[in-house]
Amino acid sequence: MKTKVAVVILNWNGRNYLQQFLPKVIGCSDKPEYKIVIVDNCSADDSVEYVIKNFPEVSVINFSVNHGFARGYALSLPQIEAEYYVLLNSDVEVSENWLDPIVQLLDNNPDIAAVMPKIKSQLAKEYFEYAGAGGGFIDKFGYPFCQGRILTSIEKDTGQYDEQREVFWASGACMVLRSSAYSKTGGLDGEFFAHMEEIDLCWRLKRLGYKIYYCPKSVVYHVGGGTLPNDNPRKLYYNYRNSLFLLFKNLNRGQFITIFIPRVLLDIISSILYLLQGKFIFCMSVLRAHIRFYLSLGILINKRRIFNKIIAKNSVGQIYNGSIVYDFFIRKVRKFSDLKF
Repeated sequence: MKTKVAVVILNWNGRNYLQQFLPKVIGCSDKPEYKIVIVDNCSADDSVEYVIKNFPEVSVINFSVNHGFARGYALSLPQIEAEYYVLLNSDVEVSENWLDPIVQLLDNNPDIAAVMPKIKSQLAKEYFEYAGAGGGFIDKFGYPFCQGRILTSIEKDTGQYDEQREVFWASGACMVLRSSAYSKTGGLDGEFFAHMEEIDLCWRLKRLGYKIYYCPKSVVYHVGGGTLPNDNPRKLYYNYRNSLFLLFKNLNRGQFITIFIPRVLLDIISSILYLLQGKFIFCMSVLRAHIRFYLSLGILINKRRIFNKIIAKNSVGQIYNGSIVYDFFIRKVRKFSDLKF
């Protein structure tokens, strides 16, 4: 039978997560047209041996080096034939009927390329989870936020975001992709390594004319920080660097120049605040991110040239025209519902 849905779990030293969550993924995805694939990023633990021994129905793709999230998926997805790809973190607990509402939404709407479920915290299940929450957005300076999560403020789920809607980006923790649309974009950009590569992908999908959706009828629970905790300076580095990468790649020259100086000033303020808090290594992470961005301009210019040949459309919706940093720190906004788009 032709594979309709491939649930692709990228793993790196995640044996404990696989033991905890994989059985439920299998149990809640038990249809003949669905299959599950583990992509192993050169784990040093016994992840692969554990899967092969205990779950022979699960396919395994092995890599001899750790390619990170972006390149790991970029290299593995072309090896998998399916109508829809599910990018699923190993530290995600799925729920009953988690896939059906999303698959139905994609089946009925060929203009939708990616859908994400409601993502709640596996550790505090009444709350949204940082990485995606109730659907992702960005402001004009490239700072991401979500329904249910603005910067570090995470909302309790009281049903306030139970309306299915179009969003700007779907979370890489759990994202269902139309494989044909994914292929048209050139795929995930391995240059990102990890963090915000899904926003770059969704932006390119939107530039192709597709839509990104949030489907609250589907619910999953994410541990979060399984590879890099939210307070890790390396994660901070990737977030700042990669947001500059995605702005440069997806904005035209005039748009980028307009927002670049204010963005630099915001990042300088962030680094000073980290310094005043005694977090020297965090301050250095922001500075390192900018240095790496400038050193990567040659590569980014070439990427933008290549992608612009593939992708002609530049006008996309769901970009917040304000500054989420200003709203958070000055206006003291803590809830997505208090923002004015």
